[in-house]
Amino acid sequence: MLKTPICSWNNYLRKVSVHSGKSISTKIVLGIETSCDDTGAAVVDETGSILGEALHSQADVHLKTGGIIPPVAQRLHQENIARVVQHAVSSSGISMEDISAVATTVMPGLALSLGIGLKYSLELVKKHQKPFIPIHHMEAHALTVRLTDLVPFPFLVLLLSGGHCILAVAQGVSDFLLLGQTKDIAPGDMLDKVARSLSLHNHPECSGKSGGRAIEILAQRGNILRYKFTVPMQRYRDCTFSFAGLQSEITRKISKEEKAEGLQEGQHLSCLPDLAAAALYTMTVHIAERTHRAILFCKEKGIIPPGKETLVVSGGVASNQYVRRSLQLLADATNFRLVCPPPRLCTDNGVMIAWNGIEKLSAGLDIFYNVEHFRAPLGTNISEQVKEAFIKVPALNLAV
Repeated sequence: MLKTPICSWNNYLRKVSVHSGKSISTKIVLGIETSCDDTGAAVVDETGSILGEALHSQADVHLKTGGIIPPVAQRLHQENIARVVQHAVSSSGISMEDISAVATTVMPGLALSLGIGLKYSLELVKKHQKPFIPIHHMEAHALTVRLTDLVPFPFLVLLLSGGHCILAVAQGVSDFLLLGQTKDIAPGDMLDKVARSLSLHNHPECSGKSGGRAIEILAQRGNILRYKFTVPMQRYRDCTFSFAGLQSEITRKISKEEKAEGLQEGQHLSCLPDLAAAALYTMTVHIAERTHRAILFCKEKGIIPPGKETLVVSGGVASNQYVRRSLQLLADATNFRLVCPPPRLCTDNGVMIAWNGIEKLSAGLDIFYNVEHFRAPLGTNISEQVKEAFIKVPALNLAV
């Protein structure tokens, strides 16, 4: 389904200015996103106005198959990318001639999906003689917040999604210090796997919902104290994440409970809310502990100066309200300001890619006129320094 936002008053005025021949912006970027299972495109200007946007979601298709099948995702991107991009541009009220550059996700993501967006973008920039800006998907998530809330550099950023879990310090556009990342699966992936183990795709409260959203819904009325799962990696004093072991432990408990209740095909456990609550709680404690250590490390090393203590949380899992509330408790306890993009901008979309393109264009970074050679790096890894700091994290009660 193709989705477009309702234009804001600012966007309306922007369109009137364009059609009247009065330009109020010198930088306009077309962003294209195909890293996984959403085909997104948007036109954004340097003031942060979203001039046009379109998104085709593949969620319904992949929910029926129990997960993303790369060749299927590739085919759906191929079928929809031209329509999505054309809709975003036409709804913006401007032409390709007005576009300053084309920004496109080139990494990380599913190779087959990324290839569709890249191929289409390179054909577009050659046809219209526009510069090309390659975008690192996670950098775009990290900087999306500056579209809605101009957070000054440097700031600590926690990126939570279905494919990634990263802690980094954003020192500037394309200037990141990596403090830690997941060594196996990501939190969104873990929640999806747990949801599949619980057969939530056919649960009346969760029909049509992603795995993570289904877990969140059920957890709201669950008892987190009924089941106690092991918080990962507590003896390791670094910012590395791991969710595979926790997912396996939860899956084993689900199997045990199903045998105890003697479930028939299509039936659901009576303890679903409690299992969901315990799974979400344990995952969040792990995330909060690693983030707490990152905050203490930044303070100890003076990486983030006084007065700029900001924690930005973005990515699909950042839409989870329990995770947000827990991280707000952490931010309050450490005198950090918590800032999150609006939920609709936390998931994959063309807006974040276009905005990252605006940031790079304004900074004069990673702009390529020779589209045969380009790069999209993400920062310097200093995770070993975090490990060497050996910072003990005090207990924080997240049982809220």
